[in-house]
Amino acid sequence: MNYFRTAILLAGMTALFMGIGYMIGGSGGMMIALVVAAGMNVFSYWNSDRMVLSMYGAREVDRSSAPEFVGMVEQLAARAGLPMPRVYIIDNPQPNAFATGRNPNNAAVAATTGLLNALSREEVAGVMAHELAHIKHYDTLTMTITATLAGAISMLANFAMFFGNSRENNNSPFGVIGTIAMMILAPMAAMVVQMAVSRSREYVADREGALICGQPLWLASALSKIANAAHQVPNMPAEHNPATAHMFIINPLSGERMDNLFSTHPATENRIAALQALAQEMGLGRDSGTAGGAGWGRREAAGPARPSSTAWGRSGGRRGPWG
Repeated sequence: MNYFRTAILLAGMTALFMGIGYMIGGSGGMMIALVVAAGMNVFSYWNSDRMVLSMYGAREVDRSSAPEFVGMVEQLAARAGLPMPRVYIIDNPQPNAFATGRNPNNAAVAATTGLLNALSREEVAGVMAHELAHIKHYDTLTMTITATLAGAISMLANFAMFFGNSRENNNSPFGVIGTIAMMILAPMAAMVVQMAVSRSREYVADREGALICGQPLWLASALSKIANAAHQVPNMPAEHNPATAHMFIINPLSGERMDNLFSTHPATENRIAALQALAQEMGLGRDSGTAGGAGWGRREAAGPARPSSTAWGRSGGRRGPWG
């Protein structure tokens, strides 16, 4: 089902790409767009994760360079029943994180230095559990490919300006007006696709991540802190590459607060409320969600552990970056 869903997404994005090519250059432009889109789909499947990590200057870390952070991810992955993903740190002051990769065996999680410095260990555990939930449900493949193709669609729409300015060379069956309309509507269509991909999956990943770490309020507290900081601390690589915004746990772009049609993420307040409701269902109090409360540490038993209502580990209350 996950691969079928991805195939449907790829088909839709490819059709949009071909539509733009048709509006720019008629049937010839559509065929060129089809060839380009096919090549991009294949390339994105195998390389989009590397592209996104490189785009943000992510550096891979291991047990020697970031022992506690990598150890945390390893323990959470074991609880989720997942292979150990590659772990990256991004030198960026904005607290945020994302996951990428075409499947759980070829996945990576990335956190910014801002996240590791600003959040407690419990909150970081909640965030990384959320990202592992995306990997578990194969969201990373869909979201990463969508980011690549959405960026290409926006770029192709910008190129249309140069084609549309030349009446002699403009083969678009809709003329200059159609080209201008396409320049406006195509990026909006790509944005709607990103919204559809991301918003519903964030709620699912929030719930699954809370079950993985055993404490919904850790993630709720983290979301509150990240959302407040995201609108105060700019993330310049994200501002330059807005097509990747839906991959982050909180929208990294400035000015995105409302739970509206064109927001790639649900409203943070709604996500926190859902996590608080889940905590009540699990019989967990608010005190257990604060840093330094029922914290985390090493698992009591070796091997993968099933998510349960018991919070993961023991407390230290310390902060990052642990590497």
